[in-house]
Amino acid sequence: MTETTRVAAIDCGTNSIRLLVADHDPVTGVLTDVVRRMEIVRLGHGVDTTGVLAPDALARTLAMTREYAGQCHDLGVARLRFVATSASRDARNAGDFVTGVREAFRAELPALGDIEPEVVSGDDEARLSFRGATGDLVAHGIPGPYLVVDIGGGSTELVRGTETVEAARSVDIGCVRMTERHLAADPPTPAQIAAATRDIDTAIATAAETVDLTPVRTLVGLAGSVTTVAAHLLRLPRYDAEVIHLSQAGPAAIRDACLDLLAMSRAQRAALGFMHPGRVDVIGAGALVWSRVIARVAADTGQGDDLAVYTSEHDILDGIALSVLDDQTGPGRPDHGDQPAAGTRIRSATPHGPGSTETRSRPRFAAPDHGSAIPVAGAGRSRLARGPGHAAYPSSRRSSAGRGTRLTQ
Repeated sequence: MTETTRVAAIDCGTNSIRLLVADHDPVTGVLTDVVRRMEIVRLGHGVDTTGVLAPDALARTLAMTREYAGQCHDLGVARLRFVATSASRDARNAGDFVTGVREAFRAELPALGDIEPEVVSGDDEARLSFRGATGDLVAHGIPGPYLVVDIGGGSTELVRGTETVEAARSVDIGCVRMTERHLAADPPTPAQIAAATRDIDTAIATAAETVDLTPVRTLVGLAGSVTTVAAHLLRLPRYDAEVIHLSQAGPAAIRDACLDLLAMSRAQRAALGFMHPGRVDVIGAGALVWSRVIARVAADTGQGDDLAVYTSEHDILDGIALSVLDDQTGPGRPDHGDQPAAGTRIRSATPHGPGSTETRSRPRFAAPDHGSAIPVAGAGRSRLARGPGHAAYPSSRRSSAGRGTRLTQ
């Protein structure tokens, strides 16, 4: 009987930190989720303004890192990769973050060596996002060329390709950034929305200079803003990743759902059963970004409302998990030089969505190896949030799969 390998991927962004633990079958190439979870920590809060990681944000993030390390220990993780926002590199006190992460994993998983947060290049980020997002599309016979759109807190990545990444661009129109820059009122005023729309459209036009949108046949959106819009469009009473993953809708229906969320007050958004409290203040901006991307792609491709738009629960986190398997050379971190491949810095030894964490035991189709990405224009994994401070968000239901596993609300 062939033994599976249990791997873990951690993606620490501007707004959230996420963990995926999965088993890999070397014969079939299939990954099976064991745990998938997400918490809002706002690590990047204030970095643009102060140049340092805020003490409360750092404390929240390291506390969750310690919990993740403990859960990886309890679940017997053999290989792990930790990818982080560039805020963790650029801040003057970035060393405190690196030390905290290293100590957390050294205490729980000393056999893995020194686990440190890795700030990936834009090239690697494009490859990881594309790889994680398109595996199930291919397996379900959904045709390319694909445009993968990953809306983060500080930036949005647009990646086009079919079997490999052909073009990619990162632009600074994330949901936190746009909220702070334009949408201060509750709810946003028409003038604020108009200003944000102009800013977003300009950034999308810049991205389109690098990423030609005309060949796109299938548009797929990733991350919490997009999945929350899908939950609203589907009128879900609570967040349901199984229903959301690979759900499809036309541009007009998605636009209406986006504009509905944008027009709501924060109290109205918070009352929605699928809404994570950490997205209440920024979902309007995220929805606006998504609606403007869809409008531009529908126009440039000439498909209009016939454009196929999908929502994926699989994203860069899944790409990171798959990259852990690219090198099975044993303990330690392989040295791939200055241009890391997908398996760089491997150690040996969603919630499934925006509002929760959950334990899952479900096979996923294996994503194909999409090869090397071309150099990506724009920033790397630079989601520099400047959002308002938030207290640590309470967790909801628990399961028995390792310590502290949180389930969807």
